[in-house]
Amino acid sequence: MTRTVLVTGGSSGIGRAVAARFAADGAQVYLTGRRPEAVERAAAELGAHGVVADATDPGAAAALAARLTTLDVLVNAAGGLPPTAPAGPCPLADLLASWQANLAQNLLGAVLTTEAVRELLAPGGAVISLGSLGAERRGGAYGAAKAALAAWSSALSAQLAPRGITCNVIAAGYIEGTDFFGGPVPEERRRALIEETHNKRPGTVDDIAATAHFLASPGARHLTGQTLHVNGGAHTTR
Repeated sequence: MTRTVLVTGGSSGIGRAVAARFAADGAQVYLTGRRPEAVERAAAELGAHGVVADATDPGAAAALAARLTTLDVLVNAAGGLPPTAPAGPCPLADLLASWQANLAQNLLGAVLTTEAVRELLAPGGAVISLGSLGAERRGGAYGAAKAALAAWSSALSAQLAPRGITCNVIAAGYIEGTDFFGGPVPEERRRALIEETHNKRPGTVDDIAATAHFLASPGARHLTGQTLHVNGGAHTTR
């Protein structure tokens, strides 16, 4: 049976790779993004349904849910580093704006989208959210938002598990092929990020896409409430 998959932030980077992985598997994929041109292009190239939507907008989340009748897999991939706010008259006001922007993009967007489609999730489904190594170290406001995302996801797992729905976070390390840093990473920093890994290579968007596809597979039905670190060993757990 054809699965219905929703990928927020699916017009570029990791989200696009995730959408492509499920589309290649024959799923009916809906992908979202804030830039109409990017959404239209990605949808056309992947054979997916493109929806222009801001995950942090409650109205947009509700309108997105209204387009669906059922949902098997939700991947909350929208997020990233917000643009640096211009300096204002009050440094504390600037600090507050930065934290609010990070929480909105990296936590609240996933919460709003998930709540909007919650009753549409089918038994045997999966909710997968994109976290970050930044939640473990040197993350600042962004890392704090991703840490909160993991805590929320763990609680959500307990709520959805009785319906046979799993809920997990993929905490990505350094991933190339995205616009996360807003431009090319300086070579010295790139080398340092790769050196932190055990396998001495950068992560790829396909590494994350393959992990997301596994988490939505029959083989991962007893895997829920977890944060999976996909970082080549840059951060280890036990």
